[in-house]
Amino acid sequence: MAISTEQFVADFEKLGAAGTAEKHGISVRNVLKRRRNVETEIGRPVENPFGPGGKPRAPGRGNHRLEWKIENGEVLIGSDAHIWNDKYTPAMRAFVKFAKERNPKAVILNGDIFDGAAISRHAPIMWKRSPSVIEELEAVQNWLNELVLASPKKTLMAWPQGNHDARFESRLADRAHEYAKVKGFHLKDHFSNRLTPCWSVWINDQVVVKHRGRGGDHAAWNNAIRSGKTIVTGHLHSAKVVPFGDYNGHRYGVDCGCLADPHGPQFLAYTEDGFRNHRSGFVVLKFVDGELLEPSLCLTWDDNHVQFRGEIIRV
Repeated sequence: MAISTEQFVADFEKLGAAGTAEKHGISVRNVLKRRRNVETEIGRPVENPFGPGGKPRAPGRGNHRLEWKIENGEVLIGSDAHIWNDKYTPAMRAFVKFAKERNPKAVILNGDIFDGAAISRHAPIMWKRSPSVIEELEAVQNWLNELVLASPKKTLMAWPQGNHDARFESRLADRAHEYAKVKGFHLKDHFSNRLTPCWSVWINDQVVVKHRGRGGDHAAWNNAIRSGKTIVTGHLHSAKVVPFGDYNGHRYGVDCGCLADPHGPQFLAYTEDGFRNHRSGFVVLKFVDGELLEPSLCLTWDDNHVQFRGEIIRV
């Protein structure tokens, strides 16, 4: 008897792979194969209710960790857009272009899409004027709408939240906690439903994508060593791929760089126009037979071009 997509999702997210297989008298292998097909069909992950060792996940965990299986294809990961207005950087335009033209299996916005300058915990710098929350929010929505429309319907989309994204809800939680769970008081309420919020995305149990990890100039190296995984982070804006090898093989520490302009108005005052090791761009992961190839950076070349895998591409 065929299982409808709706029934399969309901059963899997309640019973897990083994429970769904037992209920319908099919193999676990076929359940997992169907799960991958259904995720492609509905454009979001089908969540596993159990953690390592078959133990139930903690109540309220929700989408804190997304777990994806990608056999072949590309994953686009961009971070730190810090959007203030509708002036899109070359990296932002390239990210949309790649989503439209490269048919990625997944698109991940790795935190700090929203900047939240007006609601920062830091005091204003002299008489600096920052955009209001609604001005930022509308600019973010405009760019996200372009990205969602450019991304194929079967492309998985996720948003590991960043510390700047958290400003939106942290300010409300501090000043108006009585409104918790009211629609509109959460940043995700203002974004497309295709963009699944989470803290991290795990791909093939070998790659972890999250907004931040270790700090400092050698963060990418330390992330790879300490996590035991290939780990892709944002937050530090430096854009680099650092390989690390041991008896377990090779893995990578990856800094996404920033989709924002490193010398944009978002950063000018609090860096006091200082020098900084920031680069504008994003990262592309490619998987072949479930294995990750060395990650590739796409970096801003000038106002109208990016460089990617040895080519200069107009955007």
